[in-house]
Amino acid sequence: MLRAKVQHLDGVLFTHAHNDHIIGLDDVRPFNFRQRKDMPVYATVEVQKALTKRFDYVFDADPYPGAPMVVLKTIENRPFNIDGTPIQPVQFLHGKLSVLGFRIGNLAYLTDMKTISEEEKSKLKNLKNLVINALHYKAHHSHLNLEEALALIEELAPVQAYLTHVSHRMGLYDEVNPTLPPGVELAYDGLVIRGQF
Repeated sequence: MLRAKVQHLDGVLFTHAHNDHIIGLDDVRPFNFRQRKDMPVYATVEVQKALTKRFDYVFDADPYPGAPMVVLKTIENRPFNIDGTPIQPVQFLHGKLSVLGFRIGNLAYLTDMKTISEEEKSKLKNLKNLVINALHYKAHHSHLNLEEALALIEELAPVQAYLTHVSHRMGLYDEVNPTLPPGVELAYDGLVIRGQF
């Protein structure tokens, strides 16, 4: 956020309640101070329960001074919008855990996916950009491996796909990237994706 010089944040979307996906909640505080308002946080009811438990000092009746100021907004598996930007939730499984990805205009962000239904895939047609997890080469119980991710990318046929949530076991960017099909590359820190939202 600092490197990208983000000055305004309209809301935060949570995919699921695992620590590597929620633990940055404290970092909305500078936006609270700058924007002088509570930050809308969008999550399913199950994820909201985890947030209120893990961040009890934020959601307490008498919150800790300086704690992030947030207002919870419930995501159901139907489209909604944030300040006029349409958001389409996409539901899939991370092992046995239900997780949400999001389609925002012609970009979709899908992380921690293992399986997805045909109905949910239908929400992912005609994408310009797809960001999708590909943990490493070997089979994994709750994440797509590279072979599975590439097969889904081929099926969905976005213009460009970026692989994220990649393990160190995948290898180095300069070694892996040349082996990927056209229109697929590893995501990297500082990557900017421009879409029509």
